[in-house]
Amino acid sequence: MSSDAISGVPLSPSRADAEYADGIDPLGFARRRFCLPDGLIYLDGNSLGAMPAAVPEAMTDALTRQWSTDLITSWNGNGWWELPSKVGNRIGRLIGAADGQVLCGDSTSVQLFQSLVAACRMRPGRGTLITDGSGFPTDQYIAESVARLFDLEVIRVHPSELPKHLDDRTAVVSLSLVDYRTGELFDAEAITGAIHSVGAVMLWDLCHAAGAMPVSLDAIGADFAVGCTYKYLNGGPGAPAYIYLAERHLAGTDLPLTGWHGHRSPFELDQHYRPASSVERARIGTPPLLSMLALDAALDGFDDVSLYEVRTKSLALTDEVISYADRFLAEFGVEVVTPREHDRRGSHVSLRMPHAYEVCQALIARGVVGDFRAPDLLRLGITPLYLSHTEVFEAMQALHDVLATGAYADPAYARRSAVT
Repeated sequence: MSSDAISGVPLSPSRADAEYADGIDPLGFARRRFCLPDGLIYLDGNSLGAMPAAVPEAMTDALTRQWSTDLITSWNGNGWWELPSKVGNRIGRLIGAADGQVLCGDSTSVQLFQSLVAACRMRPGRGTLITDGSGFPTDQYIAESVARLFDLEVIRVHPSELPKHLDDRTAVVSLSLVDYRTGELFDAEAITGAIHSVGAVMLWDLCHAAGAMPVSLDAIGADFAVGCTYKYLNGGPGAPAYIYLAERHLAGTDLPLTGWHGHRSPFELDQHYRPASSVERARIGTPPLLSMLALDAALDGFDDVSLYEVRTKSLALTDEVISYADRFLAEFGVEVVTPREHDRRGSHVSLRMPHAYEVCQALIARGVVGDFRAPDLLRLGITPLYLSHTEVFEAMQALHDVLATGAYADPAYARRSAVT
């Protein structure tokens, strides 16, 4: 029985090994905190997390009492006004940020725009904005838009190539901590230090990291960070994003979207904008309260959970996927593109293969839900709070069966849906 060097949990080439690993899983209790259909193996929590069991009751209360009965008095009586900061602080504890530096609200795209403009304003006279040319499209599109506003040159490089492009012209660097395609994890501390060494500002996108591993924004000296909450934080479809403003920057951060909620005294209804002195300056307009109340309840799933145990289990489960793929799937042209080194791996495994889209659809038909990323990646998201070793083993067996039998060749699996 082979073992993972970090976790001590056996890799799972057999059902017996998988069941043994589940028997000693310190996070086994957390599965009860989520609602998942019987018989479904859900490997897409890196795209949309499962619904936490606390959410339905919270939403019922929000609809039948807070909105229906208490109406507008809920802004004071039920804490609606304070919710963006309250939820922001809860998220902050999961990403290594002390209270008062994270605010919840709006979308990831909005928060990226806010952060990038503010960062560029901190470095006037510089000429380049650097981003990952393979990063998520929104990050690249927003970077292009902001660069046009400031007449900056956009330089697209893989994070490993950063040292060749950093100089005194660099204004801002914007990167994802985990590559959404390959699952590659980057060294946030080293990269942030390198950016600061040339006097530039660092922005981290934590969409594929927060909730799946420890993140230490304060400790690494991060400047700005953004992230969504509907992936590993399980906030639900359309859940609001968040923004991190390092405390040392709060007083001088000049955010571009100056809505009335970010005013230092919103209900004075002043005709001229004066930003709040705290992270409240990152507020814009009325937040999506119903979605934020659902997210607040969803974060209960992390109560009494160690993110270090989450990370350990994530590595063990992704080791399991990689080991199985190496041993049993290579003959079908399957290539593991996710890094094998633990310190370079996030919490999903991407497998390159012919007919990846069709294979993904055939798996879904068998009750194994992963996702596809063009042109040829099957992406398997590992969410340690509700996935078991046995489920991962069964999912890999299902994948082997789809490939070995050629079941993916059914024409029904080739029809493309609007969302892939």
